[in-house]
Amino acid sequence: MTGDRRDDRRDDRRDDRRDDRRDDTCAYALFLDFDGTLVDIAPTPEEVVVEAGLPTILDALRSRFGGAVALVSGRRIAALDAFLAPFLFDAGGLHGLEIRAGGRMLERPALDSAPLRAAATSLRKRLLAWPGAFVEDKEHTIAVHWRLAPQAGAALADVMEEIVAGLGAGWRLQNGKAVAEILPAHADKGRAVEALLAQEVYRGRKPVFFGDDMTDEDAIRIVNARGGVSVNVGPRPSAAAFRLPDPRAARALLARWAQEAPRDIAADLTG
Repeated sequence: MTGDRRDDRRDDRRDDRRDDRRDDTCAYALFLDFDGTLVDIAPTPEEVVVEAGLPTILDALRSRFGGAVALVSGRRIAALDAFLAPFLFDAGGLHGLEIRAGGRMLERPALDSAPLRAAATSLRKRLLAWPGAFVEDKEHTIAVHWRLAPQAGAALADVMEEIVAGLGAGWRLQNGKAVAEILPAHADKGRAVEALLAQEVYRGRKPVFFGDDMTDEDAIRIVNARGGVSVNVGPRPSAAAFRLPDPRAARALLARWAQEAPRDIAADLTG
């Protein structure tokens, strides 16, 4: 009988160790870019395809990470909601101009967008010279895309530099993959990550961030400074500590984490 009790205790300890490994994600908060990270880049923002099952995987990850999962994107939060329906996730939208956590909008843009309206009108007229290039007007930021007019990239980058200089010191230019975006000078994805980390469910956790573009480097810098885990998706140069080859690999890894908590996130990224 005594031997049986010792066996029971050993079994209990093994169960406890398994529980500890399952709960390891409670030490982390997961932040995910959308375009080029969760979904493949498309010719236009409206044409991206959300892989079947991705919203459910993100919801499972939210449970796995104790609620500490957020999207960090240049898109508006409403656009992310439309792609990931029926789920609503914590998010930093418009490069941190919008912040939502726990179902509440914590930050919204509070600035005069009239200068951008004039800039958008001017840009649309000037883009007539480059068929395939187009303006994406997000009300508080404006982006020019030239993925369908690659020959226009250098000229359009110069046009955007000219436009942002005319807007004054309160605005800056953010370059990306075949896109340049004018946004308020204080907006960046690092700010979004910091704002979310200040919320109760994220507080005290190490950030894990997945991103693919130059627009994500501000978030990667914050994550690295906080001793977190930064992941670049794709081949471009980055300050990220880890790399995945493409969005397909990122989705596969996240699906695996949704099914079974990683014992060691960094080891899982190098294995």
